[in-house]
Amino acid sequence: MLDRRWLRAIDGYLLDQKAGGKPDTTLRARRDQLQHLARRVEAGPYELTFDQLRDMVSSQEWKQETRRVRRSTYKSFYDWAVAEGHVTENIADRLPKVRMSQGRPKPAPDRIYKEAIMAAAPRERLMLRLAADVGMRRAEVAKVHTNDLMEEGDGWSLLIHGKGNKERIVPVPIALAETILAMPSGFLFPGRDEGHLTPRFVGKQMAAILPEEWTAHTLRHRFATRAYAATHDLLLVQHMLGHSSPATTRRYIEYGRSEMRSVVERLSTEGIAA
Repeated sequence: MLDRRWLRAIDGYLLDQKAGGKPDTTLRARRDQLQHLARRVEAGPYELTFDQLRDMVSSQEWKQETRRVRRSTYKSFYDWAVAEGHVTENIADRLPKVRMSQGRPKPAPDRIYKEAIMAAAPRERLMLRLAADVGMRRAEVAKVHTNDLMEEGDGWSLLIHGKGNKERIVPVPIALAETILAMPSGFLFPGRDEGHLTPRFVGKQMAAILPEEWTAHTLRHRFATRAYAATHDLLLVQHMLGHSSPATTRRYIEYGRSEMRSVVERLSTEGIAA
């Protein structure tokens, strides 16, 4: 059972965050992260010391990106606690900064995608196509509504409801547009999360079809890699993926080995000729 002191504090913090326009996906994630903290410390939220917070964080076997996100949530929570007069200092400010992990792009291979498409039921097949052919996040896939499809002068496009309540319009293949047009009016994936399925459930459904090491996110990497190979336009791919920075987009793109090999061979030949 979660300590009532933490329950009240978390509810108050999230109410403030909601008033500031934070999307429901962010609110749910931060609730989970703060409840995780509450279960691993004995002190209440306003009695917790820096040493206790640091010890808890140090004891977790988190990946670099998880560690960075948790630190950000703790800082945000204690910023609110200071502003509300519950504490006099933000103890999370003293946690070491966590550098963003560079990571490696991991685009799902064509064979993996094709096998998943062949094995999937119609609903899950549509989820896979939205992730792989349009580059959508699982949370964006979950929210697609038939009204989001729009006809333009040169084809069909989709209004995507992205991260942080940011929207973008991205063209979709004609075959995918025709599939959406044939769907009943409403959310493509109806559910109990404001009328649609939860992002987590959508991600699990896709992961259940893909082999173990491949996920919905690797389909997004696949789209980024293919889009860049076709255009060599990083800013275009950034817009299509809904990234706020081209540096993020670069981490999604795997550069072709054959292209790199041809450069090496060409430079080697030029060196000999010289």
